[in-house]
Amino acid sequence: MQIIDPRSGKPLTADTGSADATAPNAEQAAVRPEDVIIELNAGNIQQVLEASMQVPVLMGCYSPSNASSSTLLAVLDKLVVEYAGAFLLGKLDIEANPEIGGQLGVRAVPDVKLISQGGLVDGFQGALPEKEVREWLNRYFPAPGEAPPTPEEQAEEALKAGDTAAAREIYQTLMGQYPEHYAYQVAFARVLVAEGRGSEAREVLDNLPPEERDAAPARGVRASIEFSEQALSAEEIAALGDRTDSEAQYQRALRQVADGHYDEGLEALLALMKQDRAYNDDAARKTLLQVFDALGADHPLTVAYRRKLFAMLY
Repeated sequence: MQIIDPRSGKPLTADTGSADATAPNAEQAAVRPEDVIIELNAGNIQQVLEASMQVPVLMGCYSPSNASSSTLLAVLDKLVVEYAGAFLLGKLDIEANPEIGGQLGVRAVPDVKLISQGGLVDGFQGALPEKEVREWLNRYFPAPGEAPPTPEEQAEEALKAGDTAAAREIYQTLMGQYPEHYAYQVAFARVLVAEGRGSEAREVLDNLPPEERDAAPARGVRASIEFSEQALSAEEIAALGDRTDSEAQYQRALRQVADGHYDEGLEALLALMKQDRAYNDDAARKTLLQVFDALGADHPLTVAYRRKLFAMLY
């Protein structure tokens, strides 16, 4: 078996390496899967390890009978071509090669190991989503210049554009691929809220494990459900006309928050606090705190408006 350097199209030799050999360049754009993907076995693994002296090797240990392995390998197949020769992908079937798997210390699949200069650099276990695999790879390799959007990014863009059906479909697919990656279930519930299906969203959240159900992301979606249930409809907001009383201001702010326009909603609630702190038993301040919980403590809007709230109170 001949291992090809995807940068030059020539067989790897001892003098092909350089200080920046792993950096993708324009010549790597035509890399084909067969140039950078190798099925490992007892007959070629030593050669591949030797090749890691010139080009890093990402070793994906898998089992054909393991569904998570198939999911992760599909991601790695895509990324190794996209990273255009920054590394090689070696796939090891541990069912067919149990001795090699034992020597590598593989206890469960999928298992990914990064080999460079003949030694182990890093690794991870489990079928991480594409976004997390990219983040892991970017610790060691320059990110591709024009990387296509991840499924998560596509879903968020669709949601921002009001295409909730597209966002819902993407998250349903991700939930099927990564059933234990509960962030996708929380995101799916958020899409349901945007579609006005609060009761279904609440059911999704109720079925999460307790530690996920009570975590900040899920609490945030629950708060959004409550905002949606409390807020007037768009038609009712329009019927308020030019009213500027506290009730009208509060209802407009609540509708903005329910629609995800947090910046405008927070600003309106803060303004109402300045104007009429006593309105509805301090409803503006209480709602501000609910929005902070919905966004999470580290969200930039939470940080900014907590400071504004503190300055106003003290």
